[in-house]
Amino acid sequence: MAGEQSASKKPAVITVNTKWCKGCEICVAFCPKDCLEMVGGKCSVARPDDCIKCMLCELRCPDFAITVE
Repeated sequence: MAGEQSASKKPAVITVNTKWCKGCEICVAFCPKDCLEMVGGKCSVARPDDCIKCMLCELRCPDFAITVE
């Protein structure tokens, strides 16, 4: 039964609006699974498969540049 549950789990879709991101790194600091990293002074999704959809990055982003679906 556990296998059925994990197979139906949808992976997170993390979207970063780089035009709005000012590179404060708050999202990277709060992500418990290290899914995000900074690339060229902007947030980038490095490991989307590790995301647990806690939404801390979206909630803490002062620029509303991140959405998690």
